Amino acid sequence: MHGSQTASRTSGPALPVQTPNNPVPSARLQIGIEHARRQLLHRQEADGHWVGELQGDTILESEYILLMAFLGRERDERVAKAARYILQQQMPDGAWSNYPGGPADLSVSVKAYFGLKLAGHDPQAPYMRRACEVIRSLGGAAGCNSFTKFYLALLGEFPYDNCAAVPPEMMLLPQWAYFHIHAMSSWTRTIVIPLSIFYAYKPVRHLSAEQGIRELFLQSPQTPLPPHPWTPNRLSWTNFFLVADRVYKWLDARGVVRRPRAAALQRAVDWMFAHFEDSDGIGAIYPPIIYTIICLRCLGYADDSPRMRWALKQLDDLMIEEDDTLRIQPCRSPVWDTALTLVGLADAGLSDQHTQVARGVQWLLNREVRQRGDWSVMQPKLAPGGWFFEYNNAFYPDTDDTAMVLMALARNRSEHQAPKSVPNALPLDCDAATKRGLHWLLAMQNKDGGWAAFDRDINRELLTKVPFADHNAMLDPSCPDITGRVLEALGHYGHTSKEPLVKHALAFLERTQEPSGAWLGRWGVNYIYGTWQVLVGLQRVGFDRKHSMVRRAVVWLRTVQQACGGWGESCESYDDPSVAGQGEPTASQTAWALLGLMAAGEGDSDAVKRGIDYLLSTQQPDGSWHEEPFTGTGFPKVFYLKYHMYPLYFPLMALARYARAIRNQGSGARSQESGASGQAVSESSTVLLHPDC
Repeated sequence: MHGSQTASRTSGPALPVQTPNNPVPSARLQIGIEHARRQLLHRQEADGHWVGELQGDTILESEYILLMAFLGRERDERVAKAARYILQQQMPDGAWSNYPGGPADLSVSVKAYFGLKLAGHDPQAPYMRRACEVIRSLGGAAGCNSFTKFYLALLGEFPYDNCAAVPPEMMLLPQWAYFHIHAMSSWTRTIVIPLSIFYAYKPVRHLSAEQGIRELFLQSPQTPLPPHPWTPNRLSWTNFFLVADRVYKWLDARGVVRRPRAAALQRAVDWMFAHFEDSDGIGAIYPPIIYTIICLRCLGYADDSPRMRWALKQLDDLMIEEDDTLRIQPCRSPVWDTALTLVGLADAGLSDQHTQVARGVQWLLNREVRQRGDWSVMQPKLAPGGWFFEYNNAFYPDTDDTAMVLMALARNRSEHQAPKSVPNALPLDCDAATKRGLHWLLAMQNKDGGWAAFDRDINRELLTKVPFADHNAMLDPSCPDITGRVLEALGHYGHTSKEPLVKHALAFLERTQEPSGAWLGRWGVNYIYGTWQVLVGLQRVGFDRKHSMVRRAVVWLRTVQQACGGWGESCESYDDPSVAGQGEPTASQTAWALLGLMAAGEGDSDAVKRGIDYLLSTQQPDGSWHEEPFTGTGFPKVFYLKYHMYPLYFPLMALARYARAIRNQGSGARSQESGASGQAVSESSTVLLHPDC
């Protein structure tokens, strides 16, 4: 794997190398920009928003089949379609990976095999036999991660005693306790609370021997095993929590926790039902939607009850059904895609009075969060504001989307009321929305100076040692990519590197810069993503481009540019940082590198010209770019994403900003805005806000 990725850095067609005084021809550049802009406008939905497919790995389709089997519906036609899609994604060696081109993943492969078998695929078929052999060579089904084991227990293939305990009694712990529900990341909370109900009831549908997967285990599935391997060091926190897990199960089996269990379960159920409101499912993400359906069955809700129909609809809405296959999205990304599209269109010179732009702005303003959510439990005095990622997810605005929407509004704010060109538009005050969003965003800064995604200071490392925390996302700590994006947004509203809160963020970024000069990308793959976003954020707040922090990042980006002029990085770099910046070149990652370099003042460099030439040479006739690799991140090392609109609006931004940079050079006025995300908001419209305002 490593060797093939290293080789890819020198693969691909050699493109003409531009000299420093020979920019990419303007006419060619403008044609590329116009084609991409036209394609983006063509993709707008009728109500004004944009949304692309969000693709994950086959655990989504596999878990759907396992759920349907639990409901007794494994012969449903949609199960057969999902199984055909799973089979299409199988690797030649028989396994499945969590990203294209990645290594065999045990948990992904076990669920895929189980799903195919439940859908009626013959275990003696050559592709099934290859899958079985690979799974056994990786240690067998007993070595799967915690969440996979729960699915195996749900269908009677593995004992609940060998699964990690998820005690509903967590709901009773006070906020001053080191471990409590709101000390974990928001997405883990949305998973764990329904899962605690699931765990308390321990539902099972017993399958026939022919449907089961005994062949995937190296020893009897009933063999007592800890939910996670013990560490050699007896005094480790992992071992402490494994002992606690064993003690809890012993007490549970003897009815000792029966009295607090009833109160805890009621609190968990009440929480679950409360979070149905204003939501596309709890957290608007796939895992809690599945667990909600299981919980409702445990609680006695019939399949035709209003709550069960609602939960099943949220699952249906994530499906993309084609003639003979079905695939499922982990969630949907309309706010994110719409905000990024509006920034790209503004970069490409589209006026904020353009009808389609105005409709997009109106759509975003309609999705502002105006109610308290999970974040307010730990921040009770903070007024609501901000934006979420999906269509409806009012409990969970996030800093990343809020920052991106604020940038889109800053670029399209000449009319604070909805323009007359937008039919049936409500008069929404853009200034008021941005003030609320800025106030909320600033108040979410962590004590270390950085920003996380959904909450403040969710960084208690000890919680990562609990047995059910092997999804690698128990916490929500500050990360460089979001911190850089927040700085970029703040710069649009007049904040500068001279302010204390920005200085605090700069210190965080300086501490987290890698020795190579790059920054880790928590929400995109990976070091290219993090480095781009930090460089743009630094430029936006007026940070010195000559500072060593910036120059080291520039050197790294130039070092990892490939012979074809593009950039690429595989998800493998999360597991092996030595391959940072290496992988098949992609349009989105090339655009990120270009945006970072231009923000650092490298707009007239040979590296940028070669990157622009790469984008123009690989653009499709319809104005888009083709991209196979996953360049988005859900849970590093565990779950990755492919945003289908990334290879459109990001390359458009890069081309448009380069065009502006060479125009500035041509006029003899090399602007300090080279590589910035548009002209700064004028002084008359600058909004300076702090958490105490």
